[in-house]
Amino acid sequence: MGDETLHVLAGRYRESLRRAVYLIRSLDAEGELSTGQVSTLNIVAEGSVRVSEIARKAGVRVPSATEQIIRLENAGLVKRTQDVKDARAVLVSLTAAGRDALEAANHVRNALLGAGLATLTPAEQDAIAHAIPAMNKLNAAMTG
Repeated sequence: MGDETLHVLAGRYRESLRRAVYLIRSLDAEGELSTGQVSTLNIVAEGSVRVSEIARKAGVRVPSATEQIIRLENAGLVKRTQDVKDARAVLVSLTAAGRDALEAANHVRNALLGAGLATLTPAEQDAIAHAIPAMNKLNAAMTG
């Protein structure tokens, strides 16, 4: 593909992602956790992580991530501990309650999206299934 074609494809992809983000946010509207909280818990579920890394992955500033972590900690969903490798740093990890809450929120999201996927033809479902590895590769390339 030429540069112009890739530019147009990038715009179409970004628009699709933007709409997908709005869709995911709407799925959390009735839940106990906000979209931001679910997103933060999903980041922390990957393993103990510094607040600065949470902020980077969430696309927010460190003070905003810290506020989110404090709310989640007050709810008993995450815990903060000192990083044994760097006493100045704090690591955030999920508690058992946090893992349970995240699993419940992701289950609801997946059930709602699954119902939407059921409205597609088998060929459309296959097209999405086959596109996911390429999307994951693109995401990895963009995040380094």
